[in-house]
Amino acid sequence: MTHPTRYFFCGIGGSGMLPLALILLDQGHIIEGSDRSLDQGRTPAKFDYLRTRGIKLYPQDGSGVTRADQVVVASAAVEDTVPDIAAAIRVGAKRMSRAQMLSALFNAAPTAIGVAGTSGKSTTTGMIAWILHHTGKSPTVMNGAVMKNFQTPDALFASSLVGASGIFVSEVDESDGSIAGYNPRVAVVSNISLDHKSMDELRALFGGFASRAETVVLNLDNDETARLAADFPAAITYSLTDPAARLIAQDIAPAPTHITFSVHDQKTGETAAIRLATPGRHNVSNALAAIAACMACGVTLAEASKALATFAGISRRFDVIGTEGGVTVIDDFGHNPDKIAATLRTVNQFPGRVLVMFQPHGFGPLRNMRREFAECFAENLDAEDILLMPEPAYFGGTVDRSVGSTDLAADITALGRHAEALGDRAACGARLLELAKPGDRILVMGARDDTLTVFAQELLARFKARAEA
Repeated sequence: MTHPTRYFFCGIGGSGMLPLALILLDQGHIIEGSDRSLDQGRTPAKFDYLRTRGIKLYPQDGSGVTRADQVVVASAAVEDTVPDIAAAIRVGAKRMSRAQMLSALFNAAPTAIGVAGTSGKSTTTGMIAWILHHTGKSPTVMNGAVMKNFQTPDALFASSLVGASGIFVSEVDESDGSIAGYNPRVAVVSNISLDHKSMDELRALFGGFASRAETVVLNLDNDETARLAADFPAAITYSLTDPAARLIAQDIAPAPTHITFSVHDQKTGETAAIRLATPGRHNVSNALAAIAACMACGVTLAEASKALATFAGISRRFDVIGTEGGVTVIDDFGHNPDKIAATLRTVNQFPGRVLVMFQPHGFGPLRNMRREFAECFAENLDAEDILLMPEPAYFGGTVDRSVGSTDLAADITALGRHAEALGDRAACGARLLELAKPGDRILVMGARDDTLTVFAQELLARFKARAEA
């Protein structure tokens, strides 16, 4: 590269920003950035890692944006009053949203694979990444979560990968409408359900996304994606139950920490057996989506199945932190009703009480999906299970805080399940220590807050100390 561009990432530690910054860094550009979490002293290991990669970090006070030749990248939610953005306006630096930056890289790739859907995007993207890497296809990958297969001591935050081929694999997000800016060659739509937008808006966004692709991959087990399949008769379809699908999962045998199944390709007659180290029927579905996407890149069913046998999973996706004193602690990204239900279904297939510490990912989502959250927990918690909640994640700014965790706990209690709102995480930790007994599984759930993993690790350490006392 003859002329590297100087990029400044406002919010560089974010799950969608960090991998994008690393991809641009690995392509030879100069990367700088700031983050509110850095200023607040949160997740220091992440920022230490970025510094070791040669990324210069600044306080989020505008001091890092001083030149007109910088390109300032920020999420769409960042307001003009944030000092870095105000500085960009003042010095005349070009501004791009994260989605604009990512879609520009994505759309420039000869083979762009876009992974869309309300749930399962990060896991499916990670599976596609591992299959393509394992089969020598050398993909570039943008994921919203750390892919354990690519973690090394030198790459602890492996949510991106830079390859030598023209394949670019990325999650694409419907929540902010930015999915409309992506032109995939392969479009994966795993599921469509209420999350951030109305169902009519979602149908238009996902339908448009699929219509721009050469190959469409659709899940027949979701009512909305099955409806979409009628418009795309050439789509590669998959299912756990529907005999009309091209790829069908058979002989599904769940276990507490893995799941086995076989995949049958109705078009070729081939069948392959898979043992997946990530449990849950939803991960069987994710695996089918990944296999279908890779088949569109010339990978055989046998090759894809072999690669999936060594798929190590995604951080914070049913991530077993450990077991101490008979109590198992699991860290999970579940934050919308669909994701939470999938995780609870996985854990409730096996004996033992479930204690959940759920931190809602914002006051807005809690207010908008209050009824769906209450119904989800009421339907998927057993009578002896207990849900604990601190107040929603809040990192400053203006937001309507009229509905909080106390309201949701009251809704769930009214539906016949045990829920407590305890104000903060420290109180939840103390209560978990008081409640937990051998055989219990503790789920630490929530999004937008990397310190939830630290909470889960510290909780396990406290159970270890208790067991040794």
